[in-house]
Amino acid sequence: MAFSIDELTRKAKDMANLAADKTKDAAELVKINVAIAGEQKEIEKNYRIIGEWFVSEYEGEIPDAVRTTVEAVNASKAKIAELEASKPVKEEAAPVEEEAPAGKKCPICGAESDSKFCPQCGAPMGE
Repeated sequence: MAFSIDELTRKAKDMANLAADKTKDAAELVKINVAIAGEQKEIEKNYRIIGEWFVSEYEGEIPDAVRTTVEAVNASKAKIAELEASKPVKEEAAPVEEEAPAGKKCPICGAESDSKFCPQCGAPMGE
């Protein structure tokens, strides 16, 4: 049972085509997942904006359905203010050379870059 060069070449081409198809499918899946993550961030941002508007618009008339949540947010804001106030005051020290900013962190894979898109996974780097 001998293999011919033509048969071996055909099998190698078939394997290369299969690998290329799988790579293309994986790249498309990553692209879709990045798009989904971007849309989820937009939804969260818009819900936050709606919530902030609602609380400021109806400050004295918060419905019972969201009262405990608004109170929890206000308690967290007060705790943040308290923690900020408790930070030790730094004394003026000799100027230290500043390092160059590391750049933005990718929301998907965590890589750092100054570009608009992640060099590792291609995700948008955001603002």
